[in-house]
Amino acid sequence: MEVITSHTNADFDTFASMIAAKKLYPRARLVFSGSLEKSLKNALETISLPYKFDRIKEIKLDQVKRLILVDVRQAGRIGPFGELAKKPGIDIHIYDHHPSTEEDIQGSLEVIKPYGSSTTVLTLILKERAIPLTPEEATILMAGIYEDTGSLTYPSTTASDYEAASFLLSNGADLPAVSALLRKELTPEEVALLNEFLQSETTYTVSGLDIVVAEGYLEKYTGDISTLAHKIMDIESMSCLFMLVDTEDRVHVIARSRAPRVDVGKVARAVGGGGHSTAASATIKGATLIEAKEILLSAIRKSIVPERAAKDIMSFPPITLPPQTRLNEAIELMRRYGINAAPVVRNGSVSGVITRQVLDKAVYHGLGSAPVEDYMTTEIETVTADTSVDEIREKVVGHGQRLLPVLKDKKVAGVITRTDLLKLLQEELREASKDKALKVRHLSKLIQERLPAWAVEILKDAGGVAEASGLKAYAVGGFVRDLILRRENLDIDIVIEGGDGIAFATDFAGKRGLRVKTHHRFRTAVLIFPDGFKIDVATARLEYYEKPAALPTVEQSSLKLDLYRRDFIINTLAIALCPGKFGELIDFFGAQKDIKEKTIRVLHNLSFVEDPTRALRAARFAEKFDFKISKHTLHLIKNAVKLDVFKELSGARLLEELKNILKEETAAKCIKRLHELGLLKLIHGSITWDLNREIFFERTRETLIWHELLYTKDKAEGWLVLLLALTDPLTEEDLKGLVKRLMISGKKKISVLDSRGAGIKALNMLNSGLVKKNSSLYSLLDELPIEVIIYLLAKAQREHVKRSLSNYITKLKYTETALKGADVKKMGVEEGPVIGEILRELFNRRLDGELLAREDEERFVRDYVSTKKRQKDRRAAKKN
Repeated sequence: MEVITSHTNADFDTFASMIAAKKLYPRARLVFSGSLEKSLKNALETISLPYKFDRIKEIKLDQVKRLILVDVRQAGRIGPFGELAKKPGIDIHIYDHHPSTEEDIQGSLEVIKPYGSSTTVLTLILKERAIPLTPEEATILMAGIYEDTGSLTYPSTTASDYEAASFLLSNGADLPAVSALLRKELTPEEVALLNEFLQSETTYTVSGLDIVVAEGYLEKYTGDISTLAHKIMDIESMSCLFMLVDTEDRVHVIARSRAPRVDVGKVARAVGGGGHSTAASATIKGATLIEAKEILLSAIRKSIVPERAAKDIMSFPPITLPPQTRLNEAIELMRRYGINAAPVVRNGSVSGVITRQVLDKAVYHGLGSAPVEDYMTTEIETVTADTSVDEIREKVVGHGQRLLPVLKDKKVAGVITRTDLLKLLQEELREASKDKALKVRHLSKLIQERLPAWAVEILKDAGGVAEASGLKAYAVGGFVRDLILRRENLDIDIVIEGGDGIAFATDFAGKRGLRVKTHHRFRTAVLIFPDGFKIDVATARLEYYEKPAALPTVEQSSLKLDLYRRDFIINTLAIALCPGKFGELIDFFGAQKDIKEKTIRVLHNLSFVEDPTRALRAARFAEKFDFKISKHTLHLIKNAVKLDVFKELSGARLLEELKNILKEETAAKCIKRLHELGLLKLIHGSITWDLNREIFFERTRETLIWHELLYTKDKAEGWLVLLLALTDPLTEEDLKGLVKRLMISGKKKISVLDSRGAGIKALNMLNSGLVKKNSSLYSLLDELPIEVIIYLLAKAQREHVKRSLSNYITKLKYTETALKGADVKKMGVEEGPVIGEILRELFNRRLDGELLAREDEERFVRDYVSTKKRQKDRRAAKKN
């Protein structure tokens, strides 16, 4: 006889693993070794089982020849089968996902995998052997995986769990049914116990980690109490929890961990239990709750390896600078001591950090006499002497902070630099496995999901062409940012590392039959496809600015330095395009973190001095993505305004940023943000912004959208319409000055802006009520560009004026006569000025509704000709 069984107090992973094992051992009998968790027991009452489960008393143990164990390896956890497993001659097969222990049963066949659930171990075997599953079986197996992995969200979840889940879905697993099976409603007793645990929480700091211990009392223990652990961790957002449940004669320990350094399985084994690194349990017999807690805390302290703290690696005494130190003095001090960064300290308390890189750039721009407080980084992280190295590493590496002040009693006691961390890393690497793989995020699947097939093909081809030439190609910038944000963006930028981007573009264009436009000064090129689609190609480059607000000077560099020159950290992402690494995400500066935290942050402190347009871009991105501008970045923008670096900015570059803002759906919010930052006045001092201006601007935008939805032949340039709304407070003279300042060119653009005055006069005429006829209205508006008329419609206050403008846009503007010049000529009218007179009169009468059809027009022409003939005859008669 063959028997499939598992541990007592069976859960869904146990149940599902047994069902999966039955597919491998069809002649084996299914037997629970003991009690079931309440949630499983309740669920089994609502479903029809695909196989019969025998009671243990129905099994004659002396007839069992093979024991198949799933989700368990300890004899003490399989009830009566424990003694059977110790007998010689019993063939034991084991399928499990728990870590090994000294108490493990040894089997003739053992399949042990570190997956998130035992069901995954067996499901992948079924997949490999192509053993079919019914939808009902697939649903049960999916419930087993979902229970043990928290619906594939727990830290213990592996790629194999996802693979198994995918296989089960393809076999008809019903996810709503899975949710129903796993739904666990808390009983009133469990709610009361949950509250007891929450009230009893105590946090212990062990080796720099916060360990929470919660206590509760229960007359009778049930395994379902373990579900409370996940609820508590979610409610309190904690990373490590130990629950102690006192049931009079014993104390049960339930442990959960999301902290990589806390292996709760190891802790549980130390007190007689077992489990995974992320989920474990134990039972401490013959101890009171207080004694059990001391036993547990002792095991925790022994299991978590002590870690070095800030005081062990910091440099001291620190070299600091007062806030009023001039930049050229600060750079001299750094040279003297051979340091690259220093805390700025006021009365012993740290105010910020200044780096050598910032000092060098500032002095290069002639700012050496400015105080360091103007350019120091104010948004900084600090640590105490007891801060763990893990936390220090996150602050220095994860946040990109070059120097970390160490505080004692709020005073700077030392500093930790990147060099200090590198020394520590070197020591750790000696102890670490040389072949330990680094976690790399791949976006290949996201690329396939979000991009059209032709765009994916282009990216792959670009990677292939680059690699064939010994180069590396990357998609970079906003395209990657928006891919992660799942926003549509096919504005693709490619950076070439290890060679010339122009040479790559020429090669790629030749292979695909494209046009290429090159810019040798900036080492960039544009690939132009037959349908007009464009891709920008650049050589990985380093930029520096000869003076504030100037165009950059370009030198070839690495990808990392190329990304470092970007405006904001969220735009520093890159995706590898070369075969073998296609889709690999590169994040040198923590862009994923800023995207997750929805924050706009600059990379260096002179960012707005070197390129003031970035300040406008910060406002645009903040409103476009609903991100916040970091405190330090705001400080730098305000400092740039104070320095008036915008006065050197070319009008063309300012116009380009202004156009980008006006093209956004959130344009009004962007302009409001510019006003709040003091940037709006830098476009023109007379541009104002208040609630009334905002309402008018939004009304103009809504009017523009209304016009676009008419799908007329006249396409308005939206940004020009909104520029008219933005500059509405300006006088004609001010507007002409702004046009000159922004270097606005192009016949149409100039015509639109020059016509504003005529448009205002037309609006005044309409307000007067003197324009009665449609022909008069047409004559008044005909010479105005459509952009001006849309602006006037938004500006109009009186209903009759709005109706008149709307009538012109939707009907009058596109009025035509049925008769043309040739038709009039055929009706006997001699060629000459008279034909023009007739056509004008026909047109005006059409506008005024006096002529409705071709017949009406023909009758009018005949009457007109007859009238003219009679007049001519009378004049001739008078002469005679």
